[in-house]
Amino acid sequence: MTTTSLPGAPHFHYQGDELFAERVRVGDLARRHGTPLFVYAKASMLAALAAYQRGFAGRDFRICYAMKANSSLALLQVFAQAGCGFDIVSGGELERVLAAGGKPQDIIFSGVGKTRAEMKRALEAGIGCFNVESEAELEVLNGVAVELGQVAPISIRVNPDVDPKTHPYISTGLKGNKFGIAHDRTLHAYRRAAALPGLRVEGIDCHIGSQITDEGPYLDAMERILDLVQAIEGAGIPLHHIDFGGGLGITYKGDAPPAADALWRKLFERIDARGFGQRRFMIEPGRSLVGNAAICVTEVLYLKPGEHKNFCVVDAAMNDLPRPAMYQAFHAIEPVAKRSGNSSPYDVVGPVCESGDWIGRDRELAAQPGDFLAVMSAGAYCMSMASNYNTRGRAAEVLVDGDRAFVIRERETPADLMRVEKLLPGA
Repeated sequence: MTTTSLPGAPHFHYQGDELFAERVRVGDLARRHGTPLFVYAKASMLAALAAYQRGFAGRDFRICYAMKANSSLALLQVFAQAGCGFDIVSGGELERVLAAGGKPQDIIFSGVGKTRAEMKRALEAGIGCFNVESEAELEVLNGVAVELGQVAPISIRVNPDVDPKTHPYISTGLKGNKFGIAHDRTLHAYRRAAALPGLRVEGIDCHIGSQITDEGPYLDAMERILDLVQAIEGAGIPLHHIDFGGGLGITYKGDAPPAADALWRKLFERIDARGFGQRRFMIEPGRSLVGNAAICVTEVLYLKPGEHKNFCVVDAAMNDLPRPAMYQAFHAIEPVAKRSGNSSPYDVVGPVCESGDWIGRDRELAAQPGDFLAVMSAGAYCMSMASNYNTRGRAAEVLVDGDRAFVIRERETPADLMRVEKLLPGA
């Protein structure tokens, strides 16, 4: 039987006319668990991680999964067991890491709006480092640490003003972005941090954006960060680690990002040439570890021909797959079982009561009601951004490991959604 892999997702493939996740038939999962259904391939996650590990072979390094991409507990568990640390951006994400078996000392706390309560909890848990994103945050974190009788380990996130050449909503390293401390204020901020009794300077951090498919921005940002390391240490403030963030893109529609191992070999050529190769390095990949490791399976409900557009109405919606509505993002859409016959162009849309509820525009499909479709590259910024709009329960999730499939999230029911709500007293 012919086996055909899908672009960017080798652990999802057709055997004959049927789509498989590793060695499990996707159609069987949809019939057993219902739709919409997220299906993850564990092998894909570990293969993506292995590319980074190859790129850092022989170095002192830690890979911290940026869990905002997807924070489902079982995925965190997979990465924790594979030796990853975690990059978090909220107190809730901290609790998820701990629940999944992550080690507190391997956690980096990023984000521009950390609250005092979040800082306190993170210090009490013993996290590895705070990535501080403003001069004001330095003062608040110092105060919280002093009140607890602790010293907070910190690095400062630098905004290097480098264009990542990506969607403006996911660019984070330009002057106009809210993230990090401006490049020309960095040395001043480090001097202040070194003088505060509740802080201990550990390193420097940089993150310029997401879905980056060109190596150029990484090289530019790296050079600017290494210049700062020299200036900061020249001022008598040692830096024990350099954190280059994440942001490497994945294949959505013919994208050709560099392979993680090839990218880091090239980066290390420059790092070594400048004499920094023996440092401790940290990175925070998210999308590139999980993005192509999942599909969202959805059932065709209706075909609705129109004068100007044909619509394929499916049971997944913008609350399950928010990226098209938010970013006009592209996700490939493939049949779970190939059907013979002529195809027609359709806009694939969901049942939510919004014109922005679309999954794909002008897709050639040979589909009928009752068929299953697979929305590809659905592992990142889908379930983690899912909502309950229109009182729609979030989808179930299944993780495939070889020929086994595990339910890692039950489908939400209306009772689940109303559990924390209260009616007013009286009649």
